[in-house]
Amino acid sequence: MALHFDASEYAARLDRLTARMAEEKLDALLLFAQESMYWLTGYDTFGYCFFQTLVVRADSSLTLLTRSADLRQARHTSTIENIVVWVDRVNADPAMDLRNLLSDMDLLGCRIGVEYDTHGMTGRVARLLDNQLTTFGQIVDASYLVSNLRLLKSTAEIGHIERAAALADDALDAALPLIRAGGNEADILAAMQGTILAGGGDYPANEFIIGSGADALLCRYKSGRRTLSEKDQLTLEWAGVDAHYHAAMMRTILIGEATTRHRELYAACEATIREIEAVLRPGNTFGDVFDTHARIMDERGLTRHRLNACGYSLGARFSPSWMEHQMFHAGNPQEILPDMSLFVHMIVMDSERETAMTLGHTYLTTEEAPRALSRHPLELLVR
Repeated sequence: MALHFDASEYAARLDRLTARMAEEKLDALLLFAQESMYWLTGYDTFGYCFFQTLVVRADSSLTLLTRSADLRQARHTSTIENIVVWVDRVNADPAMDLRNLLSDMDLLGCRIGVEYDTHGMTGRVARLLDNQLTTFGQIVDASYLVSNLRLLKSTAEIGHIERAAALADDALDAALPLIRAGGNEADILAAMQGTILAGGGDYPANEFIIGSGADALLCRYKSGRRTLSEKDQLTLEWAGVDAHYHAAMMRTILIGEATTRHRELYAACEATIREIEAVLRPGNTFGDVFDTHARIMDERGLTRHRLNACGYSLGARFSPSWMEHQMFHAGNPQEILPDMSLFVHMIVMDSERETAMTLGHTYLTTEEAPRALSRHPLELLVR
């Protein structure tokens, strides 16, 4: 089987999950998040764009309900032994197949958790599911049960994250010689993604962000490439990926010269990250990280130009986003603990002056100070 971890690792994860299920008094848990299935069993597919779920019982038994196209995928990439196929047909209702499966498992009337908050659970799937299960048992929203367990990374997971961070650094190294007046975004993007794939990495869970000129102020990928001018700005957000584990980086790189405004915004970003490094340790919360970000940016008159979040947890993720649920935003009580992989980003966009500045990379938390996983310093890059 094509597994990235040994059997003891998967067994330990299942033990942690069933212990949490016992605390929540769950007789079974329906996993719809692909990253949850991957973390628990190694199951690796993009078949979650269709109806599929992994049923985890309190007794640690696992059953996957999926389509025929993913039968061999599950057998080859996961530890799952019991796989049930629902049949594609006109007016198919796989939620009915699920209800029958749960009935065969003697789960009628039981307390069942469901991962609702995931890309593998569309509105239609949720309606079909609720229609079949509302009268079947006690249905509980358990969207963050596995997600919270995944926050703390094992030694083996950290190895993949460190490899992903090295690939992210390699991608920047490949891009820098191409970032110049007359350089094309297409060549830069191809070099970055090609370097990661050539290094044995994976596709990212969302597109790399690339934009120059006015597009440097955008925080999302958009279609269309541009050639860099004599005086320009280029915003990049990308991630190295290894075994689906991500390590993200972000930079705004200047072509020709750095304006006074660019230097002001960079100074704010760099100062904020340095102060966050003192907060990014046990004893503080995700909300404390955001408060540090907001305080420094606001003191510098950048309230209108900053975002309402400044980073998030990273790990093994699937399309359409590499972001975890746990983000640095106001009031988030999530404690910072050792062995978390956290992406800290500063994004300041001054639309009035069409000036962009971003800065960020991924950290691994420890018992004390966090460890930056990038070998690149947080310096202002001017080409």
